[in-house]
Amino acid sequence: PDLIHAHNNHAVTVAVWARRFLTYARTAAPRLVATRRVVFPVRRRSALRHADAVVAISEAVRATLLAAGFPAGEVKTVPSGVDPDEVRRAAAVPLNLRAMLGLPPRAPIAANVAALEPAKDQRTLIRAAHRARADRPDLHWVIAGDGPERHALAAEVRRLDLADRVHLIGHAAQADALLRESDVVVMSSRAEGLGTVVLHALALGKPVVATAGGGLSEIVPPEGLVPVGDADALARRVIEALAHPSPVPLPVRYTASAMATGVLAVYRSLL
Repeated sequence: PDLIHAHNNHAVTVAVWARRFLTYARTAAPRLVATRRVVFPVRRRSALRHADAVVAISEAVRATLLAAGFPAGEVKTVPSGVDPDEVRRAAAVPLNLRAMLGLPPRAPIAANVAALEPAKDQRTLIRAAHRARADRPDLHWVIAGDGPERHALAAEVRRLDLADRVHLIGHAAQADALLRESDVVVMSSRAEGLGTVVLHALALGKPVVATAGGGLSEIVPPEGLVPVGDADALARRVIEALAHPSPVPLPVRYTASAMATGVLAVYRSLL
């Protein structure tokens, strides 16, 4: 091959070794492109440092790469993108979320779709549900996902006496339908490389409330952002979004076609 594109850390390691092997059979080694999706610090000995170009999915990710010493000319920002038509087609298959949970047909729902792990900080989301209950006792919070925090989060729900308002439903096979049937999409993450769930929510015309962690602040309007870990602010913004929903359309630069164009430009710069 003329070029190898690795899309995660494990793939980068394999690609580095594959390129070394290929040099024995070729005069020139294939160029290596790696995509970086997270805002965590880059290890000094990371295989990522062997790439000819690194695609950052957001400016927040690019900033972490530059801080780790990557040359600016080798780091290209190409935002992740989704196909809005495909998202809408997937969302059109009914989930009947309220009926599944035994809720009234018009019960308001704030939905979080994310792995249940510390970085997603659903504990703050649950505390926000507790704060919001006095003002919006009719509001239900749905947390869709699995992970190591599940038991701890369930215990927190019980401790705050929220079992009838916070619903941990596990992995959602119909995530797009869940987003469509919700009233507000909420992200409580400490940091996100970008936030694919938010892109899906925007494609579906849903209001989004999110923490200003990592790339989330690049795609969520300022009025939808709250400080990381601030349960009070999260509760207030969700209540405001329910009362005055103001969704924004998915920007063109976050579509799959724009992403493909950007990645092809990176390839052409190396070949």
